[in-house]
Amino acid sequence: MIDDRNPTAQTPEAIADQTFELTVDSPAPERLDRWLTANVQQLSRNHVQKLIDWEHVQLNGQLCTNKKVAVHRGDRIHLTIPEPVPLDLAPEAIPLDILYEDEHLIILNKPAGLVVHPAPGNLSGTLVNGVLAHCGDQLLGIGGVQRPGIVHRLDKNTTGAIVVAKTDLAHSSLQAQMKAKTARREYLGVVYGAPQAEQGTIDAPLGRHPTDRKKQAVVTAEKGRVAITHWHMAERLGNFSLLRFRLETGRTHQIRVHSAYLGHPIVGDPTYGSGRAVGVNLPGQALHAERLELRHPATGEQVIAIAPLPEHFLTLLTVLRGRAV
Repeated sequence: MIDDRNPTAQTPEAIADQTFELTVDSPAPERLDRWLTANVQQLSRNHVQKLIDWEHVQLNGQLCTNKKVAVHRGDRIHLTIPEPVPLDLAPEAIPLDILYEDEHLIILNKPAGLVVHPAPGNLSGTLVNGVLAHCGDQLLGIGGVQRPGIVHRLDKNTTGAIVVAKTDLAHSSLQAQMKAKTARREYLGVVYGAPQAEQGTIDAPLGRHPTDRKKQAVVTAEKGRVAITHWHMAERLGNFSLLRFRLETGRTHQIRVHSAYLGHPIVGDPTYGSGRAVGVNLPGQALHAERLELRHPATGEQVIAIAPLPEHFLTLLTVLRGRAV
């Protein structure tokens, strides 16, 4: 793995292994990191700050590691951007269901059973391995090394739309959209029971489960992080319901934990569900990221990706609709 203190671990691909000699022309004093971000457009502010921290910036011939120092008209800046470090993960020819793709990003319809990111005990056969094989050298330097810029994740057996950045600036832009809640993520989930209300909001902090370290749980505000899920009824199915969820935050297992907290766990959820059989062979929780809406990081245009429901989800709906008649 790459030590994230290594300056080569945050290199944008477009200007890797280059040196810049710049002269400040701003009429008023400005912070060093802000000036560099505005004047070297291939760099995000986060990566400018890391290059400063890692001693790759000189101001008027002297090493400068203070990102907040003010620069003035006539100051000379020397910026070096090292080569990216090759990734130690192997590309794998994994079939990808592509919903949208250009030179900046790719949006995929993730199937059940596919892990998004390599982790101990699961270093191959992941979405990252597949994207590496599909994109090849387009991913040089993204997110630190030669790898896809993972912006958000879906649980192993949650299906649907997931976006991966191909460039450093796309990665920074998409992460900022997630943080600012301007990127919209909508899910469909089949739950046990039938909420009386037609819609609602679950505002309940999430944190590590007190006794099971592999699970998340609703906890006190002091012990957890803010987690907000909006939901509304999409279809009543007798003793089951099809709910549409919209995430305001993106905590681990958020919809699954919040649904169980609401008293209506996701059907098929092996961790937070009721364990009751439904007569349909499901790979896991019946939860699908149907819609992903964001602003294109390069053009600013709206991008909307709709992920078709997988076969097992459609079969479940057919069976439950038949029973509800």
